[in-house]
Amino acid sequence: MLRLFVAIPPPEPIRDRLAALQGGVPGARWVEPENLHLTLRFVGEVDDHRARDLDAELTRIRAPAFDLALAGVDFFGTERRPTTLWAGVDGPPALAHLRDKVDRAAVAAGFEPDARKFKPHVTLARLKQAPRERLGRWLADHGLFRTETFHVDGFSLYRSDLTDNGPIYQELAGYPLEPPAD
Repeated sequence: MLRLFVAIPPPEPIRDRLAALQGGVPGARWVEPENLHLTLRFVGEVDDHRARDLDAELTRIRAPAFDLALAGVDFFGTERRPTTLWAGVDGPPALAHLRDKVDRAAVAAGFEPDARKFKPHVTLARLKQAPRERLGRWLADHGLFRTETFHVDGFSLYRSDLTDNGPIYQELAGYPLEPPAD
């Protein structure tokens, strides 16, 4: 079985900027810089046959390339129990359009539609009993975080292998986006 997801890998300078945010929150398990990504669709556990079907459908996607930037930081969970630190995404409608096409491709490959509302972000850390005051200070210190705009000209299908030392991601296939119309 393969554990799969579809994502946009940020360019190395953006990953470096994100990695510079990491630290200062006890109980945070920071994502390795090479694993930072913007998830378009989590697929889950699939067999080889379904993975090939998904790949075939993703190959059919035609969508324009676009520019986006990362902006702001926040957390998922509740004030009492935060679970995830993330960097927000300042993306154009083309990002949501691509996400919708990825979801339709997954459905065409036999998967259920993704019922979750799309909240584009890059996960920075998973939290376990992070002290609220330290988390609050980190959020205040990095609240104005913003990257330069970068060009997104493709997306990828990834395999995720869970280990005791955290997940290991492997890109299985890349899919180009079309140059934007003039």
